Amino acid sequence: MKTLSISALYHDSAAGLLIDGEIVAAAQEERFTRKKHDPSYPFNAIEFVLSFSKLNLHQIDYIVFYEKPFLKFERLLETYVAFAPKGFKSFCMSIPLWLKEKLFQKKLIFNELKKHDENFNDINKIYFSEHHLSHAASAFYPSPFKEAIVLTADGVGEWGTTTVAVGKENKLEILKEIQFPHSLGLLYSAFTYYTGFKVNSGEYKLMGLAPYGEPKYKKLITDNLIDIKDDGSFKLDQSFFEYSTGLKMISKKFSKLFGNKPRNPEKEKLTQFHMDIASSIQEVTEDVMLRITNSLAKEYNIKNLCLAGGVALNCVANGKILRSGKFKNIWIQPAAGDAGGSLGAAIGLWHIELKKNRTINSKDDMNGSYLGPEYSNSEIEKQLKEAGANFEILDDQQLIEKTVLELCDGKAVGWFQGRMEFGPRALGCRSILGDARSTTMQKNLNLKVKYRESFRPFAPSVIREDLSDWFEMDCDSPYMLFVSDVAINKRRSMTKDEKALFGINKLNVKRSEIPAVTHVDYSARIQTVHKEINSKYYKLLSEFKKKTGCPVLVNTSFNVRGEPIVNTPKDAFNCFMGTELDILAIGNCYLNKESQNKSLKKDYKINFVITFS
Repeated sequence: MKTLSISALYHDSAAGLLIDGEIVAAAQEERFTRKKHDPSYPFNAIEFVLSFSKLNLHQIDYIVFYEKPFLKFERLLETYVAFAPKGFKSFCMSIPLWLKEKLFQKKLIFNELKKHDENFNDINKIYFSEHHLSHAASAFYPSPFKEAIVLTADGVGEWGTTTVAVGKENKLEILKEIQFPHSLGLLYSAFTYYTGFKVNSGEYKLMGLAPYGEPKYKKLITDNLIDIKDDGSFKLDQSFFEYSTGLKMISKKFSKLFGNKPRNPEKEKLTQFHMDIASSIQEVTEDVMLRITNSLAKEYNIKNLCLAGGVALNCVANGKILRSGKFKNIWIQPAAGDAGGSLGAAIGLWHIELKKNRTINSKDDMNGSYLGPEYSNSEIEKQLKEAGANFEILDDQQLIEKTVLELCDGKAVGWFQGRMEFGPRALGCRSILGDARSTTMQKNLNLKVKYRESFRPFAPSVIREDLSDWFEMDCDSPYMLFVSDVAINKRRSMTKDEKALFGINKLNVKRSEIPAVTHVDYSARIQTVHKEINSKYYKLLSEFKKKTGCPVLVNTSFNVRGEPIVNTPKDAFNCFMGTELDILAIGNCYLNKESQNKSLKKDYKINFVITFS
């Protein structure tokens, strides 16, 4: 039985394919269109999953959309009525769009699907799931757990913003729900907007900024904006927000409370105030998530926890939940946002509606999240030749050895191997790599390669067997969704003057033996690399350890700020030539920047406005 999954029309459109309940392929539309967070109908992603599986659309048995548009429309109408006459301008803008496009999505989807296959003619194959049920299914069913509590938290689905479910075998039932307008995700997004970052894409920047500040405004937030109960349930004071009916996230009352207007990123630098705001909302978020998970552990006495929804990408909060020890095991959907919700919709149909039994994988069913396109060496060579690239062809061992030598020499390497990752993290197939021991790598990658804010930290990839020697953690983290501290014996003692530094001045202080991946609070967002999941990347790390004694590399996504992660060999070469990357290892093709035709060099910097503090 073949099932196509779709998420679209809001943000992060994606498509996935299941065969007899097994995840075969999945990809986000942005990777094909090169439009970050592309919300459009995922034509290219659908074409990929069909071609990968050698199927035509009419051979698909079920097509599942990740949420129910009529329920979402109901919420919009009820919200506008409840807040009337406030929000009339927003009402006049959104309702015509809904009536024209979004409300009658079954017909819209059917018409779009026919473009893939003229023989597809059965509209009754199209089904709809509820948004948070899709999230919950994406978290539980691919997990390695027979039984688990499932917590989902995001901005909003139809009505739900936070849900609690219990999964057992092939059954999954949502038991509790917090409804719109009370939303932890939207609260965090309000502060994302307030500090000058883009909503729905800049939340991780806010998280990265938090360690530079102090939580000076936490009490102000909890006294005014959010009422948090002992069990983690909460309500937001809507007088401080305008997201329910307005065209902005926050009201003037919000700005007045904190004494400053929202930061204009085009004109204003980040200040200590913004760092302290980031620190404050991060602590509030952690507090809510810890209260919820502690309460659930006590109430249900189930040892396993699954997480999904946009809030589940807050890896700092995830790390604190892990260290709380309330759950023996935690598994987080690597594509925790709406893209992953598309897969959840299809998996949910398979197990909940069709009542199919579940086979549990001791690791998980996400294939290391390597679910996207893969290119043969012949296809890579063809695209590189067409682009005018100069390259040499090496066998696997030669490629690894040569790449390691360049990494040891402080070079920045574009690493393009195997299937593209599904989800927001690069996990060693579409990655930019660097030497974690370097004192200049973090700054150089930010300013000369990624063209992004200098404060942003980088994640380490570490051989799983060496994890506990280098970090205060000893459990699998293949999807880079937990933050832990660098091991105490790997840290460097700071001087009195260094300890006294505040804000961005902390950035240039060497804190450990791996400074390029050690954040200012000694934390790191960890990816554990497993031989059985990504053998080539594992071999690269092993060779680097053999040469240096260090099993850790810097791993960041292969793209520049504002651009989706590269998909094709052509995308990779363009990014290589548009940045100060030194080396490109793509399949068995090896490229040195110095050997390239200088006329092919691009200037990515002109495409992005950078605001540094």
